[in-house]
Amino acid sequence: MADSAADVEAHAGGGAAQTAKDLFAGASGGIAQVLLGQPFDIVKVRLQTTTAYPSALSAATSIWKNEGTTAFYKGTLTPLLGIGACVSIQFGAFHSARRWLERRNAASGTTGGLGYGQYYAAGAFAGVANSVISGPIEHVRIRLQTQPHGAAARLYSGPLDCVRKLVASGGLTHGLYRGEAVTVLREAQAYGVWFLAFEWLMNADAARNGVARKEIPAWKIALYGGLAGEALWLASYPFDVVKSKMQTDGFGADQRYRSMRDCFAQTWRREGMRGFWKGLAPTLLRAMPVSAGTFAVAEMTMRALN
Repeated sequence: MADSAADVEAHAGGGAAQTAKDLFAGASGGIAQVLLGQPFDIVKVRLQTTTAYPSALSAATSIWKNEGTTAFYKGTLTPLLGIGACVSIQFGAFHSARRWLERRNAASGTTGGLGYGQYYAAGAFAGVANSVISGPIEHVRIRLQTQPHGAAARLYSGPLDCVRKLVASGGLTHGLYRGEAVTVLREAQAYGVWFLAFEWLMNADAARNGVARKEIPAWKIALYGGLAGEALWLASYPFDVVKSKMQTDGFGADQRYRSMRDCFAQTWRREGMRGFWKGLAPTLLRAMPVSAGTFAVAEMTMRALN
């Protein structure tokens, strides 16, 4: 069983004030996540959705030469506004679920804090809650990242224009929310593993060194957050590939994938197992600093608020 995280948060009772702190700390981590990760993310999406680049370095070099440095921040406005909200929801939902599980354990006479299966369940709940807004936000971001370069060839003038055209092409379900089923699966698995890995590393450190969780230094929080980010992507990457393929697919006669299942099947037939892991290298390279920054900023913000 894991030690409870209540010592660092000093809020075993929860309540609206603590939920607000959870949300604010998560939003702060989300902003750090976008600023650190956007250049890596555009390379990942290009590799997932086209065969034009033989490697991550080739993709990054091509973007740099043909589109300029600002291209690495294509579509940043949407995630900057949205990912802050997403990470806020992730942390808020995770801690709410964790406190509910702690109360249930206490009512049943269970001591010693949450089990790691419960940490996974709380993280998966956070992922599913987050998918309601992360699905359309990521869809818009991916469309903006993969549209042709140059004003004449541009498909969307900005995030709002992209939303309008997606809804016009397929409505909410098949347009803006395309790929939502696989997004829910990815988010549940990804954030279940993410929070589980981070809590395990933090609790193990506290137990090993005989210190309270609040005494773990910031550099260790960043390290454990980074390692949790690697675990997140290794556990959920094939879902992400399918999501990216569906969210760059055409509409009407140009649509290649009828459903999530069809996308999985076509990817397997055409590319084999390798096709589900395209773009993993830049994703893992991105995951360490991005996840480290997210957890470090969120945790230190929470400590300051408390």
